[in-house]
Amino acid sequence: MSTFKFIPNPDFSRLRKALLRLGEPDCVPFYELFADPEIMDTVTKNTELVDPKYRSQVEAIHSRTVKFFYMLGYDYATLLVEPNLINNPQTSFQSTTDTAELSRGNRKWINESQGPISSRETYEKFPWPSPNSIDYSRIEKAGRNMPDGMMGIGMTGGVLEFATWLMGYQTLSYGLLDHPDLIKDVFDRVGEVLVSIHTTMSQMDFIGAMSMGDDMGFRTSTMISPEHLRRYVFPWQKKIVDAAHAQGKPFILHSCGKLDKIMDDLIDFLKIDAKHSYEDTIMPVIEAKKRYGNRISILGGVDIDFLCRATTDEVRKYTRNVLEQCAPGGGYCLGTGNSVANYIKLENYLTMLDEGIKYNSR
Repeated sequence: MSTFKFIPNPDFSRLRKALLRLGEPDCVPFYELFADPEIMDTVTKNTELVDPKYRSQVEAIHSRTVKFFYMLGYDYATLLVEPNLINNPQTSFQSTTDTAELSRGNRKWINESQGPISSRETYEKFPWPSPNSIDYSRIEKAGRNMPDGMMGIGMTGGVLEFATWLMGYQTLSYGLLDHPDLIKDVFDRVGEVLVSIHTTMSQMDFIGAMSMGDDMGFRTSTMISPEHLRRYVFPWQKKIVDAAHAQGKPFILHSCGKLDKIMDDLIDFLKIDAKHSYEDTIMPVIEAKKRYGNRISILGGVDIDFLCRATTDEVRKYTRNVLEQCAPGGGYCLGTGNSVANYIKLENYLTMLDEGIKYNSR
């Protein structure tokens, strides 16, 4: 990693210009939804990745997240707020051994079959958080101590994701047909919590944009039907987008999967400014830019599976092609197709960014 030398030069106006498609910024910004803790730890402990004249600024940053994004040349840092919807003893997790090179020991995920809410009775007993119980202290501390030029992107999980985690995908799927009143109430309670958080974060002066991660699809389809998304999910997502826009903040939607049947809803009804998460096996980012780039900003798209398997030379060639196809005209930010997961080759991720720097200095 010592061969890389990043030069921090944050300027959030550059990212804002890209998100709002206001023409080509002075260089192509970088964008990621987040990086796994193992990646951030490894990067932030290697200050030799940064040009020596910036190392004192790096050492003065106490937030690991802010330090990570600053070191690698981002114009922002992601500031995540947890709504306390799944952080309770009732949530069931499954786990297996994490075989990544930067392993966390065990990798866990929420039980897909059944969550803490499976009936009207468990819904009523669930400890729903109130708006006053949400803790913003961590992001406020990080946000008010960012280097000059940086701003935060406020972020939460999403409406469909939280509802699915609370009920289990299987239980929710049956409930859409068998218990629609319960399903509506679950979505409404989740939506109310998330709207409150986004409204509060959007009003913070160190927040420059808002983001929500709400995976709504898989490789061949949406997770639930477009009709159910329109009935239960989109109305709350729209209120969340509206909360950002009311404060003049761009809104980024991260959502995985095949979403072609609902893209018009996301663009014309929700009115998102930018979309993140692309896979070559579903829709390569170059195709997404051609299809939707005149309506929304397109973010990331360097395929995760490719980054796990490719050589560094292949990463440079792939990244340069994406930049040459997507950057002209603006409305594009360079990044991975999903997030900087701990199983991605770290050298490949850094090579992707380094090729972006080379492209910007051409």
